[in-house]
Amino acid sequence: MAPTVKSDFLRIIIERGFLADATDLTALDEALIDGPVTAYIGYDATAASLHVGHLLNIMLLRWFQKTGNRPITLMGGGTTKVGDPSFRSDERPLLGPEQIQSNIDGMQQVFARYLDYGDGKAMMLNNAEWLDGLNYLDFLRDIGRHFSVNRMLSFESVKSRLDREQSLSFLEFNYMILQAYDFLEQYRRYDCRLQMGGSDQWGNIINGVDLTRRVLDKEVWGLTTPLLTTSDGRKMGKSQGGAIWLNGDMLSPYEFWQFWRNTTDADVGRFLKLYTELPVDECDRLGALQGSEINEGKIRLANEVTTLLHGAEAAASAEATAREVFEQGGAGGDLEIVTIGADALPVSVIQLLSQTGITASGKEAKRLIAEGGLRLNNDPVSDPQVQVDAGMIGDGLKVSVGKKKHRMVRVG
Repeated sequence: MAPTVKSDFLRIIIERGFLADATDLTALDEALIDGPVTAYIGYDATAASLHVGHLLNIMLLRWFQKTGNRPITLMGGGTTKVGDPSFRSDERPLLGPEQIQSNIDGMQQVFARYLDYGDGKAMMLNNAEWLDGLNYLDFLRDIGRHFSVNRMLSFESVKSRLDREQSLSFLEFNYMILQAYDFLEQYRRYDCRLQMGGSDQWGNIINGVDLTRRVLDKEVWGLTTPLLTTSDGRKMGKSQGGAIWLNGDMLSPYEFWQFWRNTTDADVGRFLKLYTELPVDECDRLGALQGSEINEGKIRLANEVTTLLHGAEAAASAEATAREVFEQGGAGGDLEIVTIGADALPVSVIQLLSQTGITASGKEAKRLIAEGGLRLNNDPVSDPQVQVDAGMIGDGLKVSVGKKKHRMVRVG
């Protein structure tokens, strides 16, 4: 049964499925009613773009701002130099300052699409501002003394690593102290009283809540979102072709739209609630559609999510292209969906043509390629030795001959 809350923010996120856990929901609810409250989510700069796995918490920040509060996006310019060990089997590669800054520049492009940073409504900070200048001995004496190694070892993110007898470096072990210090420092500077994040960050968030109470005798809170998997058990944001990036120069708006269009039937209603701003009743209606009618929900999901990130024009263009190429086969042609077992991959493009029924023989396939008549995802193929693997197929590989013969190949 969902907890009873009165603040707009908590009511909305509980109704839409964002809440996994919170440190003191009643106290947080009261603070939000009195509001506004400042909250942050941290993002380490480990790649040049955020990916779909980050989108849940970006939407959480968006709802936080839309309900009258102030969100902080904290760039991990300092903590990225250490690397978060949470639920990893090995140490993250250490990045240099120039690469970290380049990654931050790439990540910042996305947040401006979801949050309003004008007139201090939202803030973008970098924890290098306070971490880079720390004096090690002073930090150990003033902050480190508040941490129990016994308790740190009990956190699941650390314990699971040690239980598997996988090395955890002293550098990584310090990460949770630095993240806790981030919370303390943002409270001091910006009256930030709430840290939010995925449920894998629960231990790190608790550390920050405890540290702020110990050092400043102030009450702050933590809130986590569930770690999402699709209904068929895959980690949200991952496809066989790799990460679904949010930056348009790393993944085109069309490919991003297609990712959502290919959502499994059972996930449509849930994803509409989490990744769009459609009313909950409409999300439930679309998610309950059956048979081919569920495609209405998938297209609405793809359009809404793509509009938020890339704009309405990009979403409309993606839908128009998809309707022409995939649903109608393009120029009046037909599109047939073909499923290939993962154990049958990789295959040569010659074998692929035979398996999809586009050509009757290898000789015909070679002739087709030699004449420039074959395209994979609209790119011409000139080499008959090309190997097609699961990574190339991704969420769907379009095989086209001319303008009227198409196959959509998927891994089953």
